[in-house]
Amino acid sequence: MTDQAIDKTGSQEREFLGHPIGLTICFLTEMWERFSYYGMRTLLTVFLVQHFLFSSKQAGLIYGAYTGLVYLLPVLGGWFADRYLGSRKAVTYGALLLVLGHFSLAFEGPQSDRYLTVGGQEYQVNFVRKDSQQYEYIKMADQDYQVKTLTNDKQENIGITLQSENETKNYLSGSYDFRVVQHEEFLSIFYLSLALIITGVGFLKANISTIVGALYGPNDPRRDGGFTIFYMGINLGSVLATWLCGWLGLAYGWSYGFGLAGIGMLAGLAVFWKYQHLLEGRADPPSEEELKKPVLGPINIEWSIYLVGIALVGVSWLLIQNQELVGQMLTSGNILILLVVLAYGFMKCTKEERERLIVACMLIIISILFWALFEQQGTSLTLLADQQFDRDLGLFTINGPQVQLMNPLFIVLFAPVLAALWVKLSKRGWEPSTPAKFGISLILMGLAYYGFTFGLMTEGTQKSFFWMAYIYLFMTLAELCISPVGLSMITKLSVKRIVGMMMGFWFLATALANYVAGVIASLTGGAGHNAGSAVDVANTIDVFTQVGLICMGVGVVIVLISTLMKRWMHGVH
Repeated sequence: MTDQAIDKTGSQEREFLGHPIGLTICFLTEMWERFSYYGMRTLLTVFLVQHFLFSSKQAGLIYGAYTGLVYLLPVLGGWFADRYLGSRKAVTYGALLLVLGHFSLAFEGPQSDRYLTVGGQEYQVNFVRKDSQQYEYIKMADQDYQVKTLTNDKQENIGITLQSENETKNYLSGSYDFRVVQHEEFLSIFYLSLALIITGVGFLKANISTIVGALYGPNDPRRDGGFTIFYMGINLGSVLATWLCGWLGLAYGWSYGFGLAGIGMLAGLAVFWKYQHLLEGRADPPSEEELKKPVLGPINIEWSIYLVGIALVGVSWLLIQNQELVGQMLTSGNILILLVVLAYGFMKCTKEERERLIVACMLIIISILFWALFEQQGTSLTLLADQQFDRDLGLFTINGPQVQLMNPLFIVLFAPVLAALWVKLSKRGWEPSTPAKFGISLILMGLAYYGFTFGLMTEGTQKSFFWMAYIYLFMTLAELCISPVGLSMITKLSVKRIVGMMMGFWFLATALANYVAGVIASLTGGAGHNAGSAVDVANTIDVFTQVGLICMGVGVVIVLISTLMKRWMHGVH
């Protein structure tokens, strides 16, 4: 297509490599922001169980509450930007909060203390890191004993073994006990760091994408290509972060891994701050005069929003420590908005609009199941990789957190393949409809988990890495069926009068999915107070088998009724 054939009306005139020059700034900013986010996420669960000594069950719930809030706050941040701040100021403010959050994570403080009481005597458990794994030892009678606990399929400890070079001691449940002493002041700083990141993402995540859209005119065919380039930045940032932060955190210390993530976000802020003039006003506030209006004494609207942001940090700090409250809030919110949308559809819409809304709601509910299983990457799958799988790949060895980089790598490899497949099928009239693609994605996700359980049944803690690659491959293929069309399809199916509400529903459902992901992850860990950080393999097999079968079953049903759902979409594709 030549330049003469492209309708650039309304697009930014200044270009770089055939696209608006502002895209370069958005690409680099988002790349570094995703570097910081995924770098931190890569380490988070392992950090929780190895540094603060949370059980894997507790770590899963904290992770779920954190990621749930991360996906909830962009709804509010987007509203502030659309109504008052503009995307440029919202992104800058969010980036500042993110820099503070990531760097404060680097001050993790001393490791929590763990004590073992056995034979009427209490001993402090010492931790030794070897080959990126953490081992527990105690000194008893001038000998070093390695601590090994045994669990049954109900996640309860049934025995403990203390093993030295000269002797092995076995104790049954009830004759020993563990207790953990956490350093509360550093735990509070950790929660504050998460709260800063949650609020920072809330102001930045949705608005950086809005800026990309604002660079193109309404009929500019380069828009899709621009978003493709933009999303390449996301994948590039996540690959680099997962590899580098995952390596630094376990090889040299948590502060190095988290610190590198903070440097990444600082780089993103520096790029956006210095070159934001290249956006040429396309991300400015709707009205500078409105922002300067006083609200309370010398505090104008703009500064009142910044103060609200600080208040949101405080609210997030409280919520992240009350994970069940986050779950109740997200569940209630989703049920309420679903009822409101359905009531609006039956009371205010035509038959065609109502049926489109019903399909949109079904797709949103389906997405909750999908993302809840997809987000196991940062929790249960990372702990399993760290504790149960042989990660020696021949030429090099990777640690548990670094396994997460398989997802963006598989995206880079298979996204063009799947895109070409859809085009080829479309030419022949065989391309699956959007509901069918949702169903296919669930079937693939179910196959990922159900097949992975065979790998978990392998004896010992050196299970073949083939099974870890298997589940990541199928999860990525499932993602490529659902992710590119999800939010776009919801906006197309929505009634224009409530499109904002439907977008809010999508993000609220994604937030709930991330919380549910944490709950599922918590079911794979030991529930007893003696269980520590170990993932219960027997219980994980049961959980993964069940979710795999449920996912495949729902996927088959969706494929079977996809023809009806397509008819109810009334021409939307």
